[in-house]
Order: sequence, then C-alpha cells, then structure tokens
Amino acid sequence: MTISIGDHMPAATLKKMGASGPEELSTSEFFAGRNVVLFAVPGAFTPTCSNKHLPGFVEHAGQIKAKGVDAIACMSVNDIYVMDAWGKDHQVGDDVEMLADGSAELAKAMGLERDLTAAGLGMRSKRFAMVVDDGVVTVLKLEAAGGFDVSSAESILAAL
Repeated sequence: MTISIGDHMPAATLKKMGASGPEELSTSEFFAGRNVVLFAVPGAFTPTCSNKHLPGFVEHAGQIKAKGVDAIACMSVNDIYVMDAWGKDHQVGDDVEMLADGSAELAKAMGLERDLTAAGLGMRSKRFAMVVDDGVVTVLKLEAAGGFDVSSAESILAAL
C-alpha cells in the first residue's frame, strides 16, 4: 500500500552524518512537531538527481522555509557516506539535510520502493516529494517512472 495524504509517516530508522560520524535517526523523532519537506531520489550522483532535483531544493530553500517549513530533507537508498559526499559536492550546507535510507526501510514502509535490479541498481526509492506536518503527510508529489516534474522544488513551493 502506498502512503497517501493524511497518513502518518511509518516508523523507520534513517542515517544522517553527525559531527562525530554516522548517527541513527528515527522518523518519529525527525518529523515530530515540525513541518518538513522530504524529497527522495533514486540515487545520489545520478544525472537527474544531481543536475535538477537536489539543486532545485538548494536554490529554493529560503523561499520554501519562508512558507513555514522547518526543514528540507533529501533521502536516497544510498549509504550515509555517499549522501554526505553528495551533499558536500552540491554545497547543501544547512539548507538540506541529507538522509540515508540504506536498506530502503522507509521507502518500503511507505510503499514507494522501486526495483531497479535489472539496471544494476538494486532496490531504490521512487522519486517523490512530500510535506509532512508533525508526522502527517499533507502534500504528496509522486513521479511516474523516469519522470521529473511534480516533485521539483518549484512544485512543492507552489503547493505550500
């Protein structure tokens, strides 16, 4: 079953890079009491993800946060070291939190996993963007396979 508007975010554990190295992050803690834009990409350092999706959220972070968003987070089914390096490569700074869903735990729990084994990429997340207010999905923009339009930073900004 795919997550929908009005659903609570499922319990899962992600990773983020802390000052002393990788840290675990529970979804219940991360989304509690905050308005968060979460967007997911099929893979760090891949063309559309690196050339359009992540840069759009970095570019529009100030405008998005001005609409009452407390945090913007980018998630991918990659390890935390890849996510950290990708964030540094794109100079995300404090604008976008880079989250690793290394085993696709959250993607599967939301019903948003995508099997790209035939392309040599294994299990990944579908491309999407959502707004999560205190743990409840209020906006969901899910892309068709191979697409990039509705989950862009500009689309989320228009929905806020």
